[in-house]
Amino acid sequence: MAPLAGLLHELGHRVEGVDAHLYPPMSTLLEDLGIPVRIGFDAAALPDDIDRVIIGNAVPRTNVEVAAVLERRLPHLAQAEAVAHYVLARGLQSLVVAGTHGKTTTSAMLSWILETTGSDPSYLVGGLPQWNPRGFRLGDGRWLVIEGDEYNTAFFDRGPKFLHYRPHLFILGPVEFDHADLYPNLDAVMTAFRAGAAQVPRHGAVVVNTWSDHALAACRDATAPIVTVGEGGEVDLRLVSWDGGEGTSRAELSWRGCDLALELRQPGLHNIQNAAVAVAAAAVCGVDPGAAAGAMASFPGVARRMEVVGEAGGIVVVDDFAHHPTALAATIAAARQRWPERRLVIAFEPRSLTAARRSFHDAYLAALAGADLVLVAPPYHSDRLAPDDVLDRTALAEALAARGVASLMPERGDDPALAIRPAIRRGDVVVGCSSGDFGGFHRKLVDALQTGGTT
Repeated sequence: MAPLAGLLHELGHRVEGVDAHLYPPMSTLLEDLGIPVRIGFDAAALPDDIDRVIIGNAVPRTNVEVAAVLERRLPHLAQAEAVAHYVLARGLQSLVVAGTHGKTTTSAMLSWILETTGSDPSYLVGGLPQWNPRGFRLGDGRWLVIEGDEYNTAFFDRGPKFLHYRPHLFILGPVEFDHADLYPNLDAVMTAFRAGAAQVPRHGAVVVNTWSDHALAACRDATAPIVTVGEGGEVDLRLVSWDGGEGTSRAELSWRGCDLALELRQPGLHNIQNAAVAVAAAAVCGVDPGAAAGAMASFPGVARRMEVVGEAGGIVVVDDFAHHPTALAATIAAARQRWPERRLVIAFEPRSLTAARRSFHDAYLAALAGADLVLVAPPYHSDRLAPDDVLDRTALAEALAARGVASLMPERGDDPALAIRPAIRRGDVVVGCSSGDFGGFHRKLVDALQTGGTT
């Protein structure tokens, strides 16, 4: 919503916002753009001269301002509808990056390739690219790169957002069961992605990550050409080999028989895979494959993806968006690659409704067992789940101990940054993982370390 507000502002619209709360980096973005945001919903504060209301998917029907919009019969759109109405209607062709994992990073990678190779793209990314702290760009080229979320569009439109984006390319990363508050099972998730792939016209293409069997299966109803990225079999872009050091990751690729060299500043196999998908998508858009792969060597990354927040007392504090078990495992593996000789401490906040669920116990255990010390904060939305459905942190602690991994399970109301401080020592790398702001965990920890030092 914040990058969309910025894009509409740049298109010349007068934009205002309202939310229950706001935190960096999006609060900083809106402030820098001069877009005013009210904190706290109040029907009486709804402007009289409003032309159209754009309603985010986190806002329920019971919201007092939503009620006022409906009672006053004000024209309103969902966020995804607004993209189609105001942005795609300008004649842009959309490159929609979808999937359970890697959407923001892959969107940013593809945007970087198109921007640095002269395509002058527009883009709307869910995170903040390191080279563009605004998260959006309005170019003069034909392409709009947009992150295609499978979550529901609005309270009045329960379908996935990406169904509104009219994809020329549907770029599909790994597909897994997620968003348990919306999708009852994996079959329902697959139905959503199949609909996205089926939307692509014959003159477009579906670019699919074949490391994910579910992603490949989601393409079964597509009539557009399917461009495959993977390791084995007859794929269009093949990962021949890869290796990773502390500073970079390198890979050999083959695009339809043409050998390519790929280098990344970002660690982890998952980022190599994301980059390979972005290179394939760019090649389909007419970018020279060698130039596309070469552009990745200078890709600066995305905020909150293995982002070093600070270092104090010999301890590195890192922020990462990982919250699904698969993403958490990938982050831990990437951290091991980047800091191979250091003790790895993972602080995890089960922020989403899915992350808070007991059914993910085994998956979280397998992921967190890759750390040396673990802190798991109380599930953020536990009050919205039945007690028997909430992740059992006591059982998780016992299972981690059985695998030789120490853990901390602070109580609700305790500050995780203060809880973890006595347990960490010089040389540690602390990665705080959450899909939210984690109560300012990262900055609080850096401040505490700067003030009190370490042992």
